[in-house]
Amino acid sequence: MARPDNLTDAYSRIRRNFSYFKVNYITLLALVLAFSLLSHPFSLLVLLGLLAAWLFLYLFRPSDQPLVIFGRTFSDRETLGILVVLTVFIVFLTSIGSLLISAILIGVAIVCIHGAFRVPEDLFLDDQDPANSGFLSFLGNAASSAAIAAAPAVASRV
Repeated sequence: MARPDNLTDAYSRIRRNFSYFKVNYITLLALVLAFSLLSHPFSLLVLLGLLAAWLFLYLFRPSDQPLVIFGRTFSDRETLGILVVLTVFIVFLTSIGSLLISAILIGVAIVCIHGAFRVPEDLFLDDQDPANSGFLSFLGNAASSAAIAAAPAVASRV
């Protein structure tokens, strides 16, 4: 641990440390968010209710059966619109949005402080490794290899 010399050094340390400690940083961010929600149980219950509404009214409902509430039939588009408006209202027009945003900002601040002050010279990072070599990196590699494989076919059509 050492203080960075300037802002550019801090930024490069954050980038290198993030590529090495990515899973740890995401876990830390999730823990800060979970602690914040557990310290405000009403917000947690409201978010769980919102999740249940999305699951039961939109995701797990059979697509061939329309939603019927109090004798009124709602289409999929109307159900989606109602759920989106309800989500925006609950998250942004109540204290839940500020709770989530403040928890995420606190987590990002902790990650940036650690990343800026941790000297990344003893990490086992190779400069030859691609930047996306980590958890779920096969998604990026599969897309790039598919693009390379499709390039001759596209060039022959032109």
